[in-house]
Amino acid sequence: MKRLMLYVLGGAAALLVLVFALIGFFSITRGTPVKRVQAPGDPSGPPAVTDSMFQPTLELLTGMHLAQGNHIEIFINGDQTYPNLWRDLRSAKRSITLQMYYAQPGKVADQLKEIVIERARAGVRVLFLNDAFGSQNLRKEYWDELRAAGIRVATFRPVHWYDLHKANFRSHIRVVVVDGSVAYTGGFGVDDKWLGDGRHKDQWRDSNVRFRGPAVMALQATFAAGWAEATGDLLTGDLFFPPKELKHDGTQLATVFHAAPTIGSTPAERYLALTIASARKTLYISNSYFVPDDDFRRLMENAARRGVDVRILTTSGETDVKTTWKAGRAHYEELLAAGVKVYEYQPVMMHAKSIVADGVWGGVGTMNFDNRSMVFNDETMLVAYDTTFGRQLDEIFLEDIKYAKEFKLDEWRKRGWWERFLDGGAVMLSRLL
Repeated sequence: MKRLMLYVLGGAAALLVLVFALIGFFSITRGTPVKRVQAPGDPSGPPAVTDSMFQPTLELLTGMHLAQGNHIEIFINGDQTYPNLWRDLRSAKRSITLQMYYAQPGKVADQLKEIVIERARAGVRVLFLNDAFGSQNLRKEYWDELRAAGIRVATFRPVHWYDLHKANFRSHIRVVVVDGSVAYTGGFGVDDKWLGDGRHKDQWRDSNVRFRGPAVMALQATFAAGWAEATGDLLTGDLFFPPKELKHDGTQLATVFHAAPTIGSTPAERYLALTIASARKTLYISNSYFVPDDDFRRLMENAARRGVDVRILTTSGETDVKTTWKAGRAHYEELLAAGVKVYEYQPVMMHAKSIVADGVWGGVGTMNFDNRSMVFNDETMLVAYDTTFGRQLDEIFLEDIKYAKEFKLDEWRKRGWWERFLDGGAVMLSRLL
């Protein structure tokens, strides 16, 4: 009888372990549920990007709130980004907030440390939120030096055995806010590979934005959410949210879209799906990790079939993640057959994440075109409904493809069996990438 009880208890324990293992497996491999964008009763479909109902529809479905009064500058490499960033940080009088997913030892890290330590010693309140994964290679001494200067440092979601259920959910966000009045986000990080012009070896091509106006408050709020989770302190008040910035004299309608993961449909997928479905003339997507699922491929293919000029620019063999690159390539034939144009940036790693529809609605930020960004990561995108911003993104895209290889369907179908095999193997991991 005792042995039978042991067998029963052992079987129950094994079943419990199996159930939890399955829950964990399905949790880390889940995708996005949106399959199509519909407007029942309206034969023209979802509101076009230029339709007066596009903005309110977008705001209702994603939770973002576009505001007038912003001024946006787009940078496409380290040569443009870091000199401006260092100048703004050195000008700080009251506060600096920093959240960086990716940080590695080198010249950029040392320069950043020197500037923020000097500002902290001058009385500026400096808060630095680093990611437990992306910043793990910066030595303890680096953070100790910052703390010794009076800088508050916190780590986002450190990995503990009792918090393993959070390990797959990362904050891929980039935040720099100076005095609550000027801000940066984009694909850049604290690493020397972002130095340079983005056209030559070991000088990554990336897209970043510097902006002023009400959108700064939205990025600061994104930082405040991460800081609250990491420290327990919810930031408010004029030091971080100066009221005067709500009425800036810029002319651009914009905000920062904070895409946070949820169970079920995420704001990130709704933003991207509506943008694709609402394009009527052009849709230019630059993304370093381009692994769209079946439904997003169908949305892009349908756009191409209704006459939209759909173009994708992604990375080439210069990528830092070969598996993701190959998983994306597994879908080129399907996209090309539908009329989507596909390009791979040749000179160096292309790390940009931007999208622009009909030359008027666009975004630049941290969100990749993959399952991880749409389901598991916190992401930031500076989004704007503005012809100047849209035109600049169009021009940057068209300039970039001069340095890219365009693939043609007939040529692509001639690939060897080994290359197809590797791409097919990689795509099996796409839910995890």
